[in-house]
Amino acid sequence: MVRDESMIFAIKAEVIDPQAKTFAFTAQKTMYGGKHIATGDTIFIFASENEGGPGLIARGVITSARSIPKKPGIARQTPRVSITIRRTALAKRRLGRSELKPFSAWKDGRPETELNFKFYRQATNKIVGISDEAAAFLRGFF
Repeated sequence: MVRDESMIFAIKAEVIDPQAKTFAFTAQKTMYGGKHIATGDTIFIFASENEGGPGLIARGVITSARSIPKKPGIARQTPRVSITIRRTALAKRRLGRSELKPFSAWKDGRPETELNFKFYRQATNKIVGISDEAAAFLRGFF
């Protein structure tokens, strides 16, 4: 896919060092447009609570993105990508599952609801595309 403009993404994954200046995530699942991630895109990083993380920890820029080829002979496969991120900011306040859980009226149009739906309705770690409204909401945590 050729894109004319950058998109905004978020990732929920296991993060070993939340203070790192760069992050590398290998063969991550993608949903909600996450497979379109590319170098130069902005991304918000959530340290997965499933692995003991606190939720939102940082914002960064994609420095490399590579699609993982699908395995032959498997009918349904979630697209996967490997990415490297240069951190540009650390979160100043907490935002995780407990803060987003009350926002479950899936069609209310709120950015909190979008994030709850995309990250916590299915507990798997993943890269997702997010709306401009959700990105603006997340920027308020930096």
